[in-house]
Amino acid sequence: MSKFSPKRIDSQKLVYYRDLVLEMISRDLKLRYKGSLLGVIWSLLLPLTQLLVFTFLFRRVIQLDIPNYPIFVFIGVLAWNWFQTSLVAASGSITDNRDLIKRPGFPTLLLPVITVATNLIQFLLALPVLLVFLYLSGGQLTLAFLLLPLILLIQFLFTVSLGYLTATFQVSFRDTQHLLGVVLLLLFYLTPVFYDAGFVPTRFLPIYRLNPMMHIIGAYRNILSKGEPPDFAAIGIVFAASALLLWIGLAVFRRASDTFVEEL
Repeated sequence: MSKFSPKRIDSQKLVYYRDLVLEMISRDLKLRYKGSLLGVIWSLLLPLTQLLVFTFLFRRVIQLDIPNYPIFVFIGVLAWNWFQTSLVAASGSITDNRDLIKRPGFPTLLLPVITVATNLIQFLLALPVLLVFLYLSGGQLTLAFLLLPLILLIQFLFTVSLGYLTATFQVSFRDTQHLLGVVLLLLFYLTPVFYDAGFVPTRFLPIYRLNPMMHIIGAYRNILSKGEPPDFAAIGIVFAASALLLWIGLAVFRRASDTFVEEL
């Protein structure tokens, strides 16, 4: 019987981690909308407001020749908002949870994951609204929709890997979160969120292709708007790069985690 005890311990630990993640995600969502009349609806208002603004600007003021532009931009906004809000929040996941970090044995490794997962739920809550818009515009879901979880997983891994790095840097360099806000603002305009990558001059395309979010958003649009599979070559490279970045992020985070309590 004793030789099976390590497995039992591992399984118990996994169950504990799972329950902890679910509990903290639930706590974060409740705290986020505590005392709010509209509650979770607020998570839909920002992308809907951006949708209205972009549709007005690029349909009425500066006309972009993009078919079904509201769906096009809605997909980009939802994917980008999940990435941006998750990364900013993940960067403060250690410094904003001092009490938890100081508890002996608390798995600090889970905090960036919880942050990204919480914002993933908000993305999923907005997804039905997108599907309604898609239906009203005459679009149809195809078998390519079954590939959506794969793209969600890739974006999750990519965001968490960056979250580990920014969370680590934020502990020692408290301007990290502010600097990150500036970088994300610049990156927003350099990512085809509200315009098509086809509008990018050929000489700049090699630089654009280095941006993983360009390929991730493009994959969402292929699946949801065009009903086509994503570019597997591009997505495969993003997945491999995300896995490598996750390994690096975890290594950096683990090495620095021993000093978190002292730094805080």
